[in-house]
Amino acid sequence: MTAGADAKADTQAAAASAADRPHKVSDILQALAADQSRDRIAIADLLAALRDRAVGALIFVFAVPNVLPTPPGTSAVLGLPLVFLTAQLMLGRPPWLPRFIAGRSLARKDFAALMTKVAPWLAKAERMLKPRVGVLTRPPVEYAVGAVCFLLALILFLPIPLGNMLPALAICLVALGVLERDGVWVLLGLGTAVAAVTIVWGVLLALLKSGLFLLEHALGI
Repeated sequence: MTAGADAKADTQAAAASAADRPHKVSDILQALAADQSRDRIAIADLLAALRDRAVGALIFVFAVPNVLPTPPGTSAVLGLPLVFLTAQLMLGRPPWLPRFIAGRSLARKDFAALMTKVAPWLAKAERMLKPRVGVLTRPPVEYAVGAVCFLLALILFLPIPLGNMLPALAICLVALGVLERDGVWVLLGLGTAVAAVTIVWGVLLALLKSGLFLLEHALGI
């Protein structure tokens, strides 16, 4: 076989491999959940599977469980990776997580159960997403959007009542918009972010007033 034929064969093999590889985030996640060679799915596995889909996909993956009813403490576990990833979106850096976070894992059957709930909704969203209002998904505006997500991730990480579902939803909408370069979804996410911050701020003020009221009565003021 000639060198030209070898090169052609290599090109065809690479093209076939690229064609076989899932391109949608929902397909990538479902393929990972269905991989019976794994007993557990580590955060590092998600990094490896989604790295070419950029930081938006990873932000979505860590935010979306907080939109669903989850056991107490979930937001604290998933919030820390979100803080790192949204900071990288804000700074325009590629996705990276420290080893002590990347090494955390979930049983594959639990991950598969989560994907059973998430993947159909994600697939529907992917069909509606399309490139538009691109200025909102490119630097430097993208960095400002990342700063908003970073603030939301901090709120999500803190133990604030009503401080997880709405911020997480806002992060998910923005992440999908960034992922597919859809500025309309970024705008929807930013609108939800305003509502989330308003509600959380109201909750914090109510808690502060309640604490001061109890303190005054305890001290007999």
